[in-house]
Amino acid sequence: MPSSQPAEESEDVERQKKRAPWGAMALVLLTGLALIRNGSGEFDVGPPQPASAAAADQRAGDAAHPKTPPPLAFSPADRVRIKGIRVDAPVMPVGLDDDGWVDAPPPDDPNLAGWFTGAVAPGEKGTAVIVGHVDNQQGPAVFYGLGSLKKGNRVEVTRKDRKTAVFEIYGIEVFEKENFPGKRVYANNGTPELRVITCGGGFTKQAGYDGNVVAFARLIAVR
Repeated sequence: MPSSQPAEESEDVERQKKRAPWGAMALVLLTGLALIRNGSGEFDVGPPQPASAAAADQRAGDAAHPKTPPPLAFSPADRVRIKGIRVDAPVMPVGLDDDGWVDAPPPDDPNLAGWFTGAVAPGEKGTAVIVGHVDNQQGPAVFYGLGSLKKGNRVEVTRKDRKTAVFEIYGIEVFEKENFPGKRVYANNGTPELRVITCGGGFTKQAGYDGNVVAFARLIAVR
């Protein structure tokens, strides 16, 4: 007997099955390539890092925005804009690398972000994930300034359906890659949320950056 399940609903079920088991995925691998040299040829101090006062506090954010917009239907991310750090970048889909970690967009293009297809689309119910490099061999990359953002800054994600999901940051932190709190970062809080992730923390030529900067944001508007 043919299934009576609508095609769109069936596709949504299949996408749900393919989503990443966040409890088992301890960290995101986004290896920074190089610190930036300044005009004197010496190493710069590196990208900005989050202030301790910017730690995520979801309850405070919930109180500030008691009425979250209804979740959107699925539609892939197309572009990300963060006015606070002058980001206006195309978004490509990324999956898992050969080791089972979230992959990164090609580092050759400094102005390119990746939407992780194993999570929800930005604006859907759940936690969407956008990743990008902090730098490459030529200089700063798309999320170089991510650590300088503050609570209240906004992230806008334009989707393929031409809707723009507007998120407000309620926390930004840096975590060691070896102790990356996957369950906390990727938790589904029952509302549309977004995580923007790049490299951060300490840096060595041998190992690159030893941490990840994570911006926690929630949906506050749809245009």
